[in-house]
Amino acid sequence: MRIALGVEYNGSGFCGWQTQPGAGAVQDRIEAACSQIAQQTIKVVCAGRTDAGVHAVGQVVHFDTLVERPLSAWVRGVNALLPPMIAVNWAHPVTDDFHARYSALARCYRYVVLNTSVRPALENARIGWCHQPLALERMQLAAEYLIGEHDFTAFRASHCQAKTPIRVLHHLRIERAGPYVIFDLRANAFLHHMVRNIVGSLIYVGMNKHPPQWLRQVLQDRQRAQAAPTFDASGLYLTQVDYAEHWQLPNPRPFSLWP
Repeated sequence: MRIALGVEYNGSGFCGWQTQPGAGAVQDRIEAACSQIAQQTIKVVCAGRTDAGVHAVGQVVHFDTLVERPLSAWVRGVNALLPPMIAVNWAHPVTDDFHARYSALARCYRYVVLNTSVRPALENARIGWCHQPLALERMQLAAEYLIGEHDFTAFRASHCQAKTPIRVLHHLRIERAGPYVIFDLRANAFLHHMVRNIVGSLIYVGMNKHPPQWLRQVLQDRQRAQAAPTFDASGLYLTQVDYAEHWQLPNPRPFSLWP
């Protein structure tokens, strides 16, 4: 039997999604809780591996088990065994040909930046921060150069293990909501650090360090060193993973912190 779960987590206290030496990963905690419910070892596969400090509202995972449990056991039962920073939102039975990663059609990320002269305190580790005023229209113009199918080598981490740097960026929307600047990105898949590197480069444009056309040149030159430094992980959220309708997976919980 294969079960899919919708998971959210605050990544600030973890070394990332993927299991690392020392057992400080989100994956470790979910596998331990599911294994306790199943009374057998459970291994989970996620739709998108997130880095240390990155959060998720719409992460999707799947696992196989030989035992039958009510779906409530995979939600409320597992949640009772998880730390407060991780929660399962839903459980859904799927056929064996479903794969949380390979069946995904697209992933959606949101990056939230507080754009004020004073750093945040209550939102520490939950948002990014830029103290210099950001020019929204300049960033929106620059973002247009990234839409579509491109080689995103300039925006991938040096240790990225993806077989190809070619990705299709379906949309990149930048909006201001009060003191926040919100970046929403949707792509068929993302390279390691791709979102944070894109956001960092757009912020450089917003701070008038470069004209919007600079981003087109960075993309074309395919040199990571020409782009901006990787931006802070704190403000990044995996908000949704898109699948074909026939899987009938529930939608993620509304992302209510920011519009």
